[in-house]
Amino acid sequence: MAESDRNRSAAATAGEIGYAADAPHPLQLDSFRARGLVHGFFNRHGGVSGSPFASLNVAFGVGDRVEAVRENRTRLKKSLGLGTLVSARQVHGDRVLVVAGEPEGDFEAPGYDALVSERPIGLMIQQADCQGVIFYDPRRLAIGAAHVGWRGSVAGTITATVKAMADSFGTDPANLRAAISPSLGPCCAEFVNYRRELPEWMHDFQVRPGYFDFWAISRRQLQEAGLAADNIEAAGICTRCNSDYFSFRRSRVTGRCATAIGLLRE
Repeated sequence: MAESDRNRSAAATAGEIGYAADAPHPLQLDSFRARGLVHGFFNRHGGVSGSPFASLNVAFGVGDRVEAVRENRTRLKKSLGLGTLVSARQVHGDRVLVVAGEPEGDFEAPGYDALVSERPIGLMIQQADCQGVIFYDPRRLAIGAAHVGWRGSVAGTITATVKAMADSFGTDPANLRAAISPSLGPCCAEFVNYRRELPEWMHDFQVRPGYFDFWAISRRQLQEAGLAADNIEAAGICTRCNSDYFSFRRSRVTGRCATAIGLLRE
């Protein structure tokens, strides 16, 4: 058998048993590169899940195999050099979990949509069109991660996360850096019932009738929370347009991508 045929055969076998041949390669931003800090916006590639969750699905509650999700999360941790990963069973609200101690192992807290900590752990958000917004305070060495869909934008999840970091760690919002993950872009964020679902101030962010720029909405909320405009960055990738990412609007039955940030033990 030729070498190329053997490679194709190995890849096919990996696919049949649900294991991908590659590893996760997250998008990373220069503004979040610092000693002891790791982060990544993960796409759907590099995991072990089969269709329709192929392949790096990190969510337990969507119908995927539990063992596949666990392996995917292990791969995520390995790619960032993390030992412990804390996540939330998200509910599209504004509750923030302050992870004050060091957990004995990975855990997922129900009923939260944001996580903050100053411990050497990883924080993970799960999304398929919603935003994963990460925060880093270089003065206090504190981190945060928030799950922000349109309901989270309405609820003020970003504001609640910044407040939790200020209250818990003494963070000055002016020192905070924030970044918005790949997520539903203004090209695809259609809301036919926006007059009922969105507050009036958000109506100014229509890019054309019924379509909204939630990246700009989040930027406004971050600035109103006290962040400097120069400390806010957005990936600018629409998950519905880009098939490298899971998208609920595109596929309905689908997996969830990960947004993660962590502090490493010195």
